[in-house]
Amino acid sequence: MQTNDQGFLKSRQAKILSAILISQALLFYGMSRAEANPESRPLNDLSEQLGSWRMSKQGVIDDETREVLKADELLNRGYVNMALRVEANLFVAYFKTQRTGQTPHSPKNCLPGNGWTQTLSDTINVTVPGRAEPIEVNRYLVSKGENKSIVVYWYQSRDRVVASEYRARFYTAADAIRFNRTDTALVRVVVPVVDGDDKRATAAAIDFVKDFFVPLRQHFPA
Repeated sequence: MQTNDQGFLKSRQAKILSAILISQALLFYGMSRAEANPESRPLNDLSEQLGSWRMSKQGVIDDETREVLKADELLNRGYVNMALRVEANLFVAYFKTQRTGQTPHSPKNCLPGNGWTQTLSDTINVTVPGRAEPIEVNRYLVSKGENKSIVVYWYQSRDRVVASEYRARFYTAADAIRFNRTDTALVRVVVPVVDGDDKRATAAAIDFVKDFFVPLRQHFPA
């Protein structure tokens, strides 16, 4: 006969609690060592020409936003594809370490604070050069008044691309133990929706990701 304690130990709640406790223990162990901080190329050196996309403007990030984000490097640029007649914004926040409380801010939390309303949330697969398997990224359709945009974003550490912020946190703990480093980046693309055609905006975002993925990857540590 199974006791209540045995039943609890086999329950889903117990497994989740165990996973959390193990992750916390691993994180504490990993964070207790001095971290290795590999060299990276400055994000501002990213090419102004990325495939069919050319930089149209250098975005300004005010001091207040920098203080909130606490990233070691920030990139905020506008690019335009004349053939597709579409613009896109590329935002990257790079963190050399997450041990001092510096962690990426999820766009799903930041956008509502700026007045944007989420009307679609899912993940999509994007085939990018140099990888046998497509990367999985988050996709949002957001709106503010009559303006709508497609937002695509992910978390990237070395060659790993992760859509889920919870998986990203798990890998942070694992990387701290295995590699003695917790560097990561948040990569976000925003493409305005024109004439209500969100499918066209999504296709443009995917085209942009394919063109900048390899050049941007070269700015992250190996």
